[in-house]
Amino acid sequence: MGVAIDPRGVDPRGADETTERSGDHASHLEQALLQARKLIESTVLLHSRRLTTPSPVVRTDGARLGDSLAPLIGGARYSVAVTLTGAGAFENAVIEELDRTPSRAVVRVLCNVPAAEGVAERLRPLTRVRPEVRVSQSELRGIVVVDGASALVQTQVQEPVGQEPEGQGPEGQVAVVNDLGAVRALELLFAGAWSRGRKLADHLGLAPRLRTEFARTVLEALRAGHTDETAARAINVSLRTYRRHVAEIMRELDASSRFQAGARAVELGLLAD
Repeated sequence: MGVAIDPRGVDPRGADETTERSGDHASHLEQALLQARKLIESTVLLHSRRLTTPSPVVRTDGARLGDSLAPLIGGARYSVAVTLTGAGAFENAVIEELDRTPSRAVVRVLCNVPAAEGVAERLRPLTRVRPEVRVSQSELRGIVVVDGASALVQTQVQEPVGQEPEGQGPEGQVAVVNDLGAVRALELLFAGAWSRGRKLADHLGLAPRLRTEFARTVLEALRAGHTDETAARAINVSLRTYRRHVAEIMRELDASSRFQAGARAVELGLLAD
């Protein structure tokens, strides 16, 4: 039986195949457009998330320090941990903002030896908070850690003497840290230094001569077991002068032996354990 031929001379089977191929092409094109649309939508969504997610570290110049500190300390719910190392703009801004700390938050202030007396004097006028204060022999950098979730770090800018980075004050820059891992590391560093520090009252109660760098050098020599001759030569003083200082330090520490003087120095935080 023969195949019916269209009067126009077109084979019906060829028309069906052409239609089928056209349908497949349209279907593939539709799928490709849908996939492209999904890709565009996912790209837009990712971009919007990046815009709304805080950057892990945001640097700003010292002149805007107050703008960064206010929401950080003012929003504290549990704890505020602060390290202070001097009497610069960073310390001034932090101490001023501390008096706005919500009463529910515990405030701990850790300072180094040179800053201890100044910090005590400047914290005294605070009315809303009564921070716990300790003194550390460790090397510190100005930081503020709030609730273990956010932090602010004073960065160091090394510039030639007499020159300041353009657009920055003498305090350099500060970095606002939102990355939880980095904040947790700062919190652990603070906790370690805090545990080794001594209470401010205990530090201020020590005789002034025990808080000097020279006294610390003598105590280090005593703890190391150096002979008087070796220690005096290393410190570059006469043997008689060295022995006089040792006697004065032992008397201040109420120590009956040089070993006991070294042990007492560690207990009081004059020497690191």
